[in-house]
Amino acid sequence: MAKDSLCAIVTGSASGLGAATAEILASNGARLVINYSSSKTEAEATAEICRKAGAAEVLVAQGDVSKDDDCRRIVAAASGWGKLDILVNNAGTTKHVAHGNLDGLSAEDFQRLYGVNTIGPFQMVRAARSLLEAGANGSGRPSAVVNISSVAGISGVGSSIAYAASKGALNTMTLSLSRALAPLIRVNTVCPGYIDTPWFTKGRGEEQAKQVRDSVVAKVPLKVASSAEDIAQLVCFLAMPASSNMTGEVVRMDAGMHLVT
Repeated sequence: MAKDSLCAIVTGSASGLGAATAEILASNGARLVINYSSSKTEAEATAEICRKAGAAEVLVAQGDVSKDDDCRRIVAAASGWGKLDILVNNAGTTKHVAHGNLDGLSAEDFQRLYGVNTIGPFQMVRAARSLLEAGANGSGRPSAVVNISSVAGISGVGSSIAYAASKGALNTMTLSLSRALAPLIRVNTVCPGYIDTPWFTKGRGEEQAKQVRDSVVAKVPLKVASSAEDIAQLVCFLAMPASSNMTGEVVRMDAGMHLVT
């Protein structure tokens, strides 16, 4: 195990974008904590893929990021490394409700979505701060936090008003944290558009998910449906030393959807 291996935690990395991000980091020889809330089998499978991809070490930690004690337990899994270089706050959730259906969202829905999508990343950063600072002091460059938001947080679109609001709050929090944690920790956010993963199938069913995908491909200027691997390349750029001078950025990757009027 190389002493200078990058050490990373990726929340919500059992599948989808989190798993794709973890695999790229693994191919760069990173030590990884794979986190899951309920998908243990998928998380273990992702961990094995990462080991085969070249990860220096892979640990699996269960935890719901909306719970502060769980966040501290996830971070504790990495404590034996004595540092963290990368924290990717990917864990997220939603509820699919048409924006015009105001009665379709309860206060509890908002609390759950904010708990995972906004408070969770804050709690993870707070729990990991000392390890991230140790990583910066050891390497001579700032450690990296990458938050996974959504174009919903920029444009007020997406699966529900509560989801869009939680991601908008995450975008604003990125600016606050990037100021508060500099110069030892830098904080950036990725705002994907549509990603062709099981996320839509689970939320809307196969038929409607296909309709969404086809509609996106027809509308976006680049005529593609972004894969998890496409977005993960950007996430890992922001996590790796190549972007060491970037902080406080909210970067949209939506195949040009924002250009459509």
